[in-house]
Order: sequence, then C-alpha cells, then structure tokens
Amino acid sequence: MTKIEKIVLSYSGGLDTSIILKWLQETYGCEVVTFTADLGQGEELEPARAKAEMAGVKDIRIADLREEFVSDFVFPMLRANALYEGQYLLGSSIARPLIAKHLVGIAREVGADAVAHGATGKGNDQIRFELAVNALDPSIKVIAPWRQWNIRSRMQLLEYAEKHHIPVPSDKRGEAPFSIDANLLHTSTEGKSLENPAEVAPDHVYQRTVDPFDAPDAPEIITIGFERGDPVSVNGKAMTPAALLTEFNELGGRHSVGRLDLVENRFIGMKSRGIYETPGGTILLAAHRGIESITLDRAAAHLKDEIMPRYAELIYNGFWFAPEREMLQALIDHSQAFVSGEVTLRLYKGSASVISRASPCSLYSADLVTFEESAIAFDHHDAEGFIRLNGLRLRSWAARNGR
Repeated sequence: MTKIEKIVLSYSGGLDTSIILKWLQETYGCEVVTFTADLGQGEELEPARAKAEMAGVKDIRIADLREEFVSDFVFPMLRANALYEGQYLLGSSIARPLIAKHLVGIAREVGADAVAHGATGKGNDQIRFELAVNALDPSIKVIAPWRQWNIRSRMQLLEYAEKHHIPVPSDKRGEAPFSIDANLLHTSTEGKSLENPAEVAPDHVYQRTVDPFDAPDAPEIITIGFERGDPVSVNGKAMTPAALLTEFNELGGRHSVGRLDLVENRFIGMKSRGIYETPGGTILLAAHRGIESITLDRAAAHLKDEIMPRYAELIYNGFWFAPEREMLQALIDHSQAFVSGEVTLRLYKGSASVISRASPCSLYSADLVTFEESAIAFDHHDAEGFIRLNGLRLRSWAARNGR
C-alpha cells in the first residue's frame, strides 16, 4: 500500500463516514483532517464536529458553502436549463464538484497527499469526486474505502462499528434505511422499497413537499426578477442567491411543486430508481425559460436546447471541471446578456405555470404579431416567396418519388 502522510476526508458525521474515519486511521496510520460542508442539507453540523473530536481528529473543518453553491454552481447550471434525461435537475451531481474543490483546497493548505470520500463502488458520486480531483490537482491521491476494504454487507459494517465503539443510532439498526442525500437544491431518496420500480413510493418518502391533495386549494402568484439569466428577486424583494433558493423551496414545497419519481441511467452502467424533490429548482427552471422566451433570438434559443442534453450529461457524469463543460458554459453565459426582466408564475397543486413575462430587452413585438392593422409594415405577399423557396426541395423530392 502506498505510504500516505495525511488525508482530508469528506465527512458528514453519519455512520458510514464515521466508520470510514476510523478505518483510515487504522489502515494508513496517519493524521486525518475532516471536512464537513454545509450545502443547505438542513442538518445541524456541530454533532459532526463532536464525533470527529471523539475520534481523535485534531483538525476539523466545517464550512458554510450555501452561497457559493447556489451562485457558482446551481445558477450557472440553471442558465442552461439543464435536465439529465429530460427530467432530473442534477441536485446531487452539482454538489460534488464543489465539495471536491474544497477538499483539494484544504489538502493543499495542510500539506495532505490524499483525500477520501464515502461514495460506494456502484454509484455516480465516486466518479464525480475523483474526476474533479483529477482536474484540480492530479498529484493528490484519492482513497475510496468502499472499493478497498473487505466490508461487503451492512451487517459487517455494523459489526465494525460495534468492535470499534462507534455509536450506531437506533434508526441505523435492523433493516437498511433509505439512502437520503440533501442540499439546498434538492432531496433524493433511494433504497428499500424504492429498489422495485413497480412499487409505488410510500408517502413518508417525501420530505420537502406536501402531498398535492393537501396543498392549498387557492393558487399562489409570485413574480421573479432576473438579471443576465440569474434570479435576483421575488415579489420585488432582492435576496442573495442562497436566500432566494431557500424562499423558492418553501413556496414550492407548500404547493407540492418539484416531485419526481425517476428511473435513471447511471454513468457506471446500471439503472436506479429514486425520488427527487426539487421545489425551488423547478420554479426557477420554469421562470428562466419564461424570461428566455421573450429575450432570446429563435436560433440562439434552439441552439441552447440542442446542447443542453450534452451539458447536463457532462455534469451528471462528473465533468464539471472538464474543458468541454467550461466551453459550453461560455456559450451559455454569452447567451444570457439580455435575459433580464420579470416572470410571474402561478403555483398550484404540483404545478409552477408561467402566466406573464416582461423585459426591457424583449424581442417580442405586439405590432408585428397582431391580427389588427400594424404600425410596422409587413407585406403578406413576402410569405409566398418564403414558402416557395422552402418548398423547393420538397417538390423535387416528391417528383422523384412519383407523387
């Protein structure tokens, strides 16, 4: 085994990473620095500090990354209207490169030669963490305990915890719990009954959104302000990026917006089923497309829609720091120069519907589109030549085929 002098561990304070912390200390016999990121997961992070102290960790890092997460990762992704496989708003995928960025930064600061994560060998997160580290500092080694140790079952994991006096919460004993990942953009739930896509997800799986049947019977109207493609206000009130997303999560959750039951194709090569809740992101996606509908040129809008699946796939597969993603981001950001204005939406029992949009940069012309007499000259006869030229190839094709 390669000699390691110091490791920075991505540490949640949960059972898995607590066991990983002990395993790293035993296996490598070196100092382990823990790093816990606050991405708006809604959990108290100080217990993670206490658990790390109990494990003998001397250097414990906890950082509030909510504003950076939303402004530098979520908003750039939303400018692209990114959806993986046409549905998934990439809540887990977009969080991993940010965590990896800080792992690498801390490793450089403390002189660590390795970082470690708790992702399993079956999932996407191992790829996302490690590709990010490769791109940011290839000299840093990555340790993935789930691919190295001889623990192969949940029972063995619990036995290891008992043997090393690692506290096991009562809800972690017995049947395997749901696997839950949460941050300010989303909550995802996998495992247990959800592993059978033929089974209906139980109601208690949903954490951020009320049942549509329990949502208010009256719709709620909200107005979102945009500047250069990013949301900046709600109902005329300016807020920071993280505060805005928090507000939209509350609004959407109240009206059951943003639920998704999805079977997706993992990069690793298998299908998986999960329940995603992305209330704020769903509202922002609808609003952003609404403001783009009046501010983007047709060809520019269609080009964005063509590259969006590729852009979303790059994020899902862990290539946030890859040159091709950065190239696409430059194109996307350039398209947002005039994407400013306000969009009004109606939230009602699971839907977020655009009902009006206005912009000082609008390309929409009522004088051009009206059925009434227009102040702008438009010669209807011009359409005849336009149609004939576009029909030329079709007439040639039909003549060849004997039509």
